[in-house]
Amino acid sequence: MHEWALAEAVTRTVEELVLSGRDVKSVEVVLGELQAVDEEVFRTALEELLSSLRAEKGISVESFTITREKALFRCNVCGSTWTLDEWSVGEEFREAIHFVPEVVHSHYSCPKCGSRDFEIVKGRGVQVRVR
Repeated sequence: MHEWALAEAVTRTVEELVLSGRDVKSVEVVLGELQAVDEEVFRTALEELLSSLRAEKGISVESFTITREKALFRCNVCGSTWTLDEWSVGEEFREAIHFVPEVVHSHYSCPKCGSRDFEIVKGRGVQVRVR
């Protein structure tokens, strides 16, 4: 379950920021669509770990939110942009994209010009934003 590992990394980031003197009131975690994170498992893990951080080290945040970032692709030939929803991508292939996003180039092409020369602009990784 990589959701717990991600939640631990977010919690460690919050702890390090607070210990370095930063005032952290809220945390926003942005999950890229290609990251294939089970949001409910991640939310539960983050709630548990932030609760432990508060109980064990007296570090707490007022709130946290989870935001999803849709995957966005841009063709390097014609400049067209599109989302993952525009391709018929099965769950098995979504899993493959999660582990090796570049695999998408071997199976899909630009819906406008057919080129396989495109880039993944958004929707990868996990970002942590604090306020």
